[in-house]
Formats: sequence, C-alpha cells, structure tokens
Amino acid sequence: MKIIRTKYFPPKNYDAINILGLLFVHPGVRLTKELINHERIHTRQMLEMLILPFYIWYVIEWLIRLSMAGRAYMNLSFEREAYQNMNNLNYLNQRRPFAWIKYLKKK
Repeated sequence: MKIIRTKYFPPKNYDAINILGLLFVHPGVRLTKELINHERIHTRQMLEMLILPFYIWYVIEWLIRLSMAGRAYMNLSFEREAYQNMNNLNYLNQRRPFAWIKYLKKK
C-alpha cells in the first residue's frame, strides 16, 4: 500500500482514506499497525468486489444508513468489519472472502 501524506485530502474529520489501495493521510497522523491493518482490510474488500462495485455499494449503503440512528459512516458494513478487526494483525490471513456481508445486519 502506497502512503501519500497531504494536508488537502482526506477531509479534516478523517485521519486517512484509502482510494484504490493508495492511502492518503494528513501529515500529523501517526500511522499505527492497527490503522494500516484497517486500511488493508478495505483494500481486500475493494479487490474482492472488483473495485468499482465496492465504491458503488459503499455510497448506496451510506445513503441508506443516513436515515438510521447513529453515524452512517460507523454503521457501514465495510467500516464495521475493518474497525472490529483492525487490532487483529493476523485477520487478513484468516479472513473469508466477503466477510463484510455479516456486518450488514443492524447492530
């Protein structure tokens, strides 16, 4: 994963954003192994969905979850999988394809 430090992207509310396997990070953000693992989980999600469908699904799910209780971003299936497993640095070695699907259910 290539890391690009820039003060312009991602938006200020986010430390990092993974676009096509490129990790854009604000200059002051400390990249921990866990944060990198979180983003690698997203890269795996993108690849298994053949990239473009990942982004389409992400936006559609986000729009649907806007009307639900809580922050839409934190309720996205992709984010729930990544956050729940980011501290397990071996997760990607044991992860099954399309594991994010089980996170579609409401908490």
